[in-house]
Amino acid sequence: MASINNIHDTAGNHTDAFNRLIAIMDDLREKCPWDKKQTVQTLRQLTIEETYELADAITTNDWKGIREELGDLMLHLVFYARIGHEQQQFTLTEVLNGICEKLIHRHPHIYSNVQVEDADEVKRNWEKLKLKEGKTSVLGGVPQSLPAMVKAMRLQEKAKQTGFEWENKDQVWEKVEEEQAELKAAILEGDPDKIEDELGDVFFSLVNFARFLQTDAENALERTNKKFIHRFTQMEQEARKDGQDLAGMTLDEMDAIWNRVKRQQNH
Repeated sequence: MASINNIHDTAGNHTDAFNRLIAIMDDLREKCPWDKKQTVQTLRQLTIEETYELADAITTNDWKGIREELGDLMLHLVFYARIGHEQQQFTLTEVLNGICEKLIHRHPHIYSNVQVEDADEVKRNWEKLKLKEGKTSVLGGVPQSLPAMVKAMRLQEKAKQTGFEWENKDQVWEKVEEEQAELKAAILEGDPDKIEDELGDVFFSLVNFARFLQTDAENALERTNKKFIHRFTQMEQEARKDGQDLAGMTLDEMDAIWNRVKRQQNH
């Protein structure tokens, strides 16, 4: 009973906090010159930026940052709803009820008598329901503007729901090696267009392999980006300590500092 009461208390706090945000948004929209002039078009890029800031916080497991960025995104959602209401397109209530109805409809194993065995079956049912709602392809819900690697993961995940999937990771790795061989052949031919095409196939197959390893390919690459930035900036600092500049050093000299920095970080 204690846990149920805690949930109820939290839900009440949620309502109060959400209503407070809506009231503040109304004030800003009516009184702040900057907020007054914003449109869904001008907010779009800012929302994308906020989403990436949330992604950065998640990558570094920064829970304080995650909380802050969720707040920023929540503000944007309320902002869009306010503009939608002004344009007589929709209300915030319609937005919230819309997602509630969608979730209930697409979770018949929770809100109806459908039985499922596991999460994969839930996903398959989800895609079937979307097709019944008028979607012409299971791939239709993947946004065109997604970053290429994220889009590859989403396309593969959605195709999987139709049964278009390898049986095990060994088969996927064989595909990676096959695509690498085709890339090498294209390089020997020297056709830039074909090289780019085959390189894309290698990336796509590696993303697929990451899925079978249950690893987020986008996050894995971003971790490597952050690691490279950290090591390279450390290398610059080490060079300056020695009275040198990277631009005036040989590759062997830079490599020696790189390995020294790497050993320090590993320890």
